[in-house]
Amino acid sequence: MTTTLRLGTRGSTMALAQARHVARGLEAAHPGLTVLLVPVSTHGDRWTGSLATAGGKGAFTSEIDALLQAGDIDLAVHCLKDIPGDVALPEGVHIAAYLPRDDVRDALLSRDGRGLSELSRDAVVGTSAVRRQAQLLRARPDLRVKPIRGNVDSRIARMDAGDVDAIVVAACGLHRIGQAHRITEVLPAEIMAPATGAGTVVVTTRVHGEAATLVTALDDPDSRDPGLAERALLRRFGATCNSAVSGHATLDQNTLTLRAAVYAPEGDRTLHTVVAGDRTHAPALGRQAAEELLALGARKLLDPYLR
Repeated sequence: MTTTLRLGTRGSTMALAQARHVARGLEAAHPGLTVLLVPVSTHGDRWTGSLATAGGKGAFTSEIDALLQAGDIDLAVHCLKDIPGDVALPEGVHIAAYLPRDDVRDALLSRDGRGLSELSRDAVVGTSAVRRQAQLLRARPDLRVKPIRGNVDSRIARMDAGDVDAIVVAACGLHRIGQAHRITEVLPAEIMAPATGAGTVVVTTRVHGEAATLVTALDDPDSRDPGLAERALLRRFGATCNSAVSGHATLDQNTLTLRAAVYAPEGDRTLHTVVAGDRTHAPALGRQAAEELLALGARKLLDPYLR
């Protein structure tokens, strides 16, 4: 058996925390195995402008994927929501494991401890996610949304410095980096429907090789099947990071239910659907949800923002 695996990861506090979690899991599952972390500075981490102009979500994964394809690393750890949904994974690379899913909800952090309904009129909320912007404006059209990029620590620092009054970030990410105490309000899915892939960490490997086999020890089918449905939804749309799409699949024994929606970025129009079926048909259910939304006119909301 291989005794050492090289794990590629972004260098942010959150990415490193996720990578260490995976490394510990692999070493526990395979006594004698050592997992070495290989931090990678990606274009998305270095870019300070709009993510859409940086190449979309692929800006966070393409350089790591290239190292994986070249054999310079053996596996990589990503947030599923950061893997582009509008294109296939690079040739020879696949998702070898879906880790158990964490909280999918978003959280509001505010400087003065006010929840979403309590923020003052014209309060400035920082987020660069079109999905979050649309739902914030749907709930509170009087708010002002300001694009804000960077890792979670830097976004919190900008809020504390007064650049914005509040920010919206993933609740699970705050828990992973020990910042859960900063949460002012966890936003219910009825107000802030989650991103596709939210709360799920995945491990990618080359399709062939021992790493792919070793990593399966971490795979959780109850996380994989919802992830497959949500990614199929995105793929059918050709949706990018600049598309306001939500999709959340849940399981009740063998029945998978997918709630999906498309939003106008201004928050004034929303299309939604719910589909359900056997979990073994997860990708087909994702495509079905997309087709139903397209039949309702989703393309008119998506097209201006697709690249």
